[in-house]
Amino acid sequence: MSEIAILEVCCGNYQDALIASQAGAARIELNSALFLGGLTPTLSALRLIKQTTNLQVICMIRPRGAGFCYTDPEFKEILTTAEIFLANQADGLAFGFLTTAGEVDTIKTRQLVELTHDYDAEAVFHRAIDCSTDLEKGISRLIDLQVDRVLTSGGQPTALLGRKVIANLQKKFGQQIEILAGSGINSTNVQLLLEATGIKQVHASCTVKQIDATASGNQVDFSYLSQSKSGGYEAVSATKVQEILAAIK
Repeated sequence: MSEIAILEVCCGNYQDALIASQAGAARIELNSALFLGGLTPTLSALRLIKQTTNLQVICMIRPRGAGFCYTDPEFKEILTTAEIFLANQADGLAFGFLTTAGEVDTIKTRQLVELTHDYDAEAVFHRAIDCSTDLEKGISRLIDLQVDRVLTSGGQPTALLGRKVIANLQKKFGQQIEILAGSGINSTNVQLLLEATGIKQVHASCTVKQIDATASGNQVDFSYLSQSKSGGYEAVSATKVQEILAAIK
């Protein structure tokens, strides 16, 4: 390929970020609770990452799982959290707000964009856009609100399935907002996705299953991977990060 694409690694904690950095990644999205689609990370993780790596860190701002239509108290928490992370060197924030009608919430999004830009950081609208009623209308609204980047799978379960939609979004909006493709991306399909869509950046979890045997004992079980009850959890794999980086060069 004529231009090296950007890989953003989805990390769930400081250890994930450290592995991603050592494997050669330059940018991460920092979360907690990835099994819920990613929630707000810890401040300690952000501080450690900025102290010990050169990673560009985009912090997820999401106080709970499920949807993206927040109450006033939830949004107050979001604003407070956002400012704390920005004041602690977050390079950007990932967030998403929808109305009950499934449209981009202009009022809440504007407030987060303005706050983020006040700190010279990047405003990223995450995959809430994939749950909106009209992707093109939603992205057009994000452009009007000066969002820097949007993460999308093209409204499909995986980016590969949504590649035609992503290609259209890139063609129509790619000069006005960065299109970041995510969901189901790995070293075997990333080049196909890049070629099919014309995008220049991808978002991937790069995880492998790990085991913590202390997740269960007696009649109590804290395992959360649905395919097993053996204490399985997911963590970033240096090998998978390296494989995608090699595939996009």
